[in-house]
Amino acid sequence: MENPFTDEYFMKKALQEAEVAFDKGEIPVGAIIVIDNRIIARTHNLSEMLHDVTAHAEMQAITSAANFIGGKYLKGCTLYVTLEPCQMCAGALYWSQINKIVFGASDDQRGFQTLGTTLHPKTQVVKGVLAEEASDLLVRFFATRRK
Repeated sequence: MENPFTDEYFMKKALQEAEVAFDKGEIPVGAIIVIDNRIIARTHNLSEMLHDVTAHAEMQAITSAANFIGGKYLKGCTLYVTLEPCQMCAGALYWSQINKIVFGASDDQRGFQTLGTTLHPKTQVVKGVLAEEASDLLVRFFATRRK
């Protein structure tokens, strides 16, 4: 039997979180962290609500997952996030020693790859998973903001 827990499956869960952020007026980025096919953190951007520029979905997910695990290292975990992590989030992910990062849409202006931010040497990166869906949500959000 085929494993139903694919990168696309978990990215759909992250997209659901991005929709929650959209509905709250937050930039629609969602993130989940998974270990052994189990979701241990489910978050979205909270920067507007918390008045905190560091309250990105990834930062919220790191904290939530570390609390769940009971330690600061996220070895064996995978982050699914709808937008390429920024430099700040990539730095935090470096220190968390997360095993894998899967992201949807690329951020050609502020993404960690464009800015040359280094991840932990053991961190695997998969990009472009459901990128069109993630990008469409962001475009729709900013279109409503510009009206």
